[in-house]
Amino acid sequence: MKDKIALSFENIFGNKPIMAFAPGRINLIGEHTDYQEGLVFPAAVEQGIWVALQENNLPTCRIFSEDYNEEFVFDIHSFSPKKGHWANYTMGMVSQFQQAGYRLEGFDLVFGGNIPASGLSSSAALSVAIGTGLTELFKLQVSKKSIVLYAQKSEHLFAGVKCGIMDPYASAFGKEDHALILDCRTNKHEEVAVNFGSHSLILVNSKVKHNLADSAYNKRRESCEESVSILQSYFPAATTLRDIPIGEIEKVKQTLPATLFPKAKHVITEIERVNLASKALHKGNLTVFGNLLKESHRSLSKDFEVSCLELDFLADKSWSLPGVLGSRMMGGGFGGCTINLISNSHRENFQNEIQASYIEKFGIEADFIPVSLSEGARIL
Repeated sequence: MKDKIALSFENIFGNKPIMAFAPGRINLIGEHTDYQEGLVFPAAVEQGIWVALQENNLPTCRIFSEDYNEEFVFDIHSFSPKKGHWANYTMGMVSQFQQAGYRLEGFDLVFGGNIPASGLSSSAALSVAIGTGLTELFKLQVSKKSIVLYAQKSEHLFAGVKCGIMDPYASAFGKEDHALILDCRTNKHEEVAVNFGSHSLILVNSKVKHNLADSAYNKRRESCEESVSILQSYFPAATTLRDIPIGEIEKVKQTLPATLFPKAKHVITEIERVNLASKALHKGNLTVFGNLLKESHRSLSKDFEVSCLELDFLADKSWSLPGVLGSRMMGGGFGGCTINLISNSHRENFQNEIQASYIEKFGIEADFIPVSLSEGARIL
């Protein structure tokens, strides 16, 4: 893919580019905890976005998308978001660099990637790759942390997506054979070495995305905030559910209305599952880690209610198959992927069984995507 993007740049713009790469990401565990300043456990993967770019001595930026086979041009000094357009990610990052006081000149850019499924965060990878490339092209002193924050704010302002910090953070800071315990309160991380030995991670793309996602996400956020305001009577120091100790879950149950408790319970217990998962992987205890994946899915499905029939089916079916240590839905919910930890000797049987039963139940052919934990954004 790198060579293809570089060659495309040379053919279109007649110049040798510099190359930047940023990976997609998975989240091992820790779903819907970020907006309560909790812990998440992401890792960069091998699949990602390649960006080729070079100065053009013009007052314009000329960008070409390999995926859309389309060019877009904008004035480096005067531009604004274009609703729903793929160029927003480049314009958004340029805007963030300029607002931070960095002087950019016109440039040409070609990008493309091999991120195959929803749930691996191709948009964050694109933004981080662009930020990494611009930093190198114009010899700027921009930290990885700044690129992450620019990428998040760019999505907010130009793409109109109120994303958290996890996706660009994992893309920028990923490390081969490691996952990151990311503290969403401090925006700092700890690297955890991961060795799956004779097991592998495989994503199963359900190929569905239900329309409930956006409205349900907002309602879940609101219920968590309402729970905190009620719980502050008993936990005056608490500013988010992150501050409620796992040992106080019974008091939380007694305090909150029955409509709110399950949502709060998920966040509090999911943060604890991130801690336990980190310890399990540190000790190489894959059985414990797999069981935590199952617990996470049950909590997301039954308590937080962000799963769907297809994801529940894929998780339930996988748990019944030999060689599967654990699986769960990954991401915001109502579609997307499950993440599965499977013995290498059972991978073929797993794919055959899941595919046949999923087609029989829903008439949908799932995609299977092996992933490994890889290095973060870099100049090539």
